[in-house]
Amino acid sequence: MSTSVVPPPTGGNGKYIAVVLVLGALVAIVLFKTCGGEKPTPVVPVASVVVAPSSGPVLRIDDIPLPVAVPDAAVEPVRHATTTNSNAGCDQKNCTGGTTPDLESALAFRAKQAHRCYDTALAQDNSLQGKVSISVRIAPNGNVCSAGVASNDMGSAGVGQCVANMFRQSGHFPSPKGGCVDANVPIAFVPGGR
Repeated sequence: MSTSVVPPPTGGNGKYIAVVLVLGALVAIVLFKTCGGEKPTPVVPVASVVVAPSSGPVLRIDDIPLPVAVPDAAVEPVRHATTTNSNAGCDQKNCTGGTTPDLESALAFRAKQAHRCYDTALAQDNSLQGKVSISVRIAPNGNVCSAGVASNDMGSAGVGQCVANMFRQSGHFPSPKGGCVDANVPIAFVPGGR
C-alpha cells in the first residue's frame, strides 16, 4: 500500500478571508471607541436671548446698540408746517408741542442709523460729504406724521431722500410734550466720521 500526500490547494480564497477578518476587527474597534468608550461631554446651555425677526438675519440682543446722543444730530424745533397725513394730531397747521429728552435721543439714534444711506453713496463717490437736515413732524402719540428733506448741501439728492425715508418708515417715537411737534434733525456726513 502506498500513501500519497495530497498537496494543499493553491490560489483559493484564504487571503481574501484574512483581509475581511482584519477589516472586521478594525470596524469593531472603531465602533467600540465611538459607542462604548468614554461618555461624551454633556452640552451645557448658555444663557443667550435671540430675537428672530420675521425676515432677515437673526439678531442677538447684545448686537443691538443702545441709543446714544450723536453730536452732529442735534434736534432743533421748527415752527413751520410740513406735509401731513391722516394720523391723529398730524392735520394741525402748526404744531406747538416740544421735544423731550427721550424723543431727542430717539431722533439722534435714527440720525446715526441714517449713515447707512451715506455709506452706500460713499461707495460710489468717495469725495461725497456735506450736511442734510430732515424735517420731521411727530404726532402727540409719537407716530411719524411726515418726514422730508429740509436742506441738503451734499450734492446728492439720493442720500437726502434715503435719510428722509428712514425717518418716515421708523413709524413711532417717544411722545412729544404738549401736542405734535415739528423737529429739524441736522446730520453731518463726512468720510470716516460718525
